[in-house]
Amino acid sequence: MNTTVPTHRRTLWVIVAIMVILASAGIMKRQHHRAELQREATNDAIMQVTVLTPLLASTEHDLILPGTVMGWRDAAIRARSNGYIRSWVKDIGDTVRSGDILATVTSPEIDAQTEQARADLATAQANLQLARITAERWQHLVKTRTVSQQDLEDKEGDLKAKITTVASARAHLQNLMALKGFELIRAPFTGVVSARTIDIGDLVSASSAQELFHLVDNQQLRIMVQVPQEQQHGIQAGIPIDLSVAEHPGHKFPATLLKLSGGLDPASRTRTVELRVDNADHLIQPGDYATVDFHATSGQSWVIPITALIFRGAGLQLATITPQQKVHLQTVIPGRDFGKSMEIHSDWVQNRSIIDNPSDSISEGQTVKIVGRRTLSLNDGDKSP
Repeated sequence: MNTTVPTHRRTLWVIVAIMVILASAGIMKRQHHRAELQREATNDAIMQVTVLTPLLASTEHDLILPGTVMGWRDAAIRARSNGYIRSWVKDIGDTVRSGDILATVTSPEIDAQTEQARADLATAQANLQLARITAERWQHLVKTRTVSQQDLEDKEGDLKAKITTVASARAHLQNLMALKGFELIRAPFTGVVSARTIDIGDLVSASSAQELFHLVDNQQLRIMVQVPQEQQHGIQAGIPIDLSVAEHPGHKFPATLLKLSGGLDPASRTRTVELRVDNADHLIQPGDYATVDFHATSGQSWVIPITALIFRGAGLQLATITPQQKVHLQTVIPGRDFGKSMEIHSDWVQNRSIIDNPSDSISEGQTVKIVGRRTLSLNDGDKSP
C-alpha cells in the first residue's frame, strides 16, 4: 500500500497553516501600527497651549497731554467813545493796575453835544423857575377869585411839565458826561499789556470791533487740556499734576485741577480739563505751548500681556478655554496701553484661563490641550506684567 501521497498532503497542509498563521500575524501587526499612527496623528492635531490668568493690578500711570496756556483773566480793550487817539501811556509788556489810564481819546462831537446839553439844561431850569413863580402867583389870585380854578390847574400842569423837562435835560447831560468819561481808556484789572494796536491820531469808534489793547492777568494762569475719551479714567480733583514749558526744560510747575467738563466734545471725543498754575515769578507766558503730566490712577483693573491679544476684524479678542477644553473667542474692551501689557475693561476675565501666544489659525470651538501655565507679575518700575 502506497503511503507517500498522504504524507505529502500532510506536509502541504502544515506549510499552508504556517503561512496563514504568519500572514495573520503580519496583518495584525500592521493594523496595530496603523492604529498607533492614527492615535499619534490625532494627538498631533490637538493644539497644545500655554494659559495665563489676568492680573488685577494697580494702574497708576502718567498721562502726558498738550495744554493751552491762558491768562487767568484775558480782555480785549475796545473804544466806548467815538473820536481820535490823543495819547497812549501804556505799551506792550507794561504792568498796569486796575483803573490805570492806557490811552485818551478826543471826541469833538461829544464835547459840542455836552456844551449844548448844558445850555439846554440851563434853559429848562430857567423855564422851571418861571413856571414855579407863575403857579404860586396863580394860587394867590384864585383865592381872590381874580382867576379861575381852571387857569390855576393849567399853570400847575405847566409847572409839572417843566420839572420833567429839567429832569430829561439833566439825564441827557449825564449821559454825555458818561460818554466823555470813556475818553479815558482804563485797565479793567491788574495785569500786563500784551498788545497795542493804536497810535496817536487813529480814528476809533464805539461801534467798531477794533481792539485797542489786549490785557492779561498772568499772576495765575489757566491751562486748558483736551483729554481723549479712552484716557479720562483717573483724571479727578486732587491728583498730582505737573506742567512744563520748552523755555524752562526740566522745570516742573505744579498745577491744580479746577474743573472737568460735564461731557465730551462730539467732534473730537475729548473732555475739557481746566487747570490753574501760580505764576508769581512770571516764568510762564500766556500763549505758551505746555506739556501737562497727569499722575493719574484708576485704582485696580485687569491687565493682560500684549502676547495674549488677538487682532482680527471682529475687534480685539482673547482666546479662553471652556471646561470641555474647547476654545471660545471673546471680544474685550481695551483700556490704556502700557507697552508690554494692556488694561482690559471686562470683568468676565476674572479667573478665566486665557491662551498665551494664540496661533493665527485658532478658531472657535477648537479642541486644545493645556501643557503649561504662565504666572503673571509686575516688573519693578513698570505697570505691565
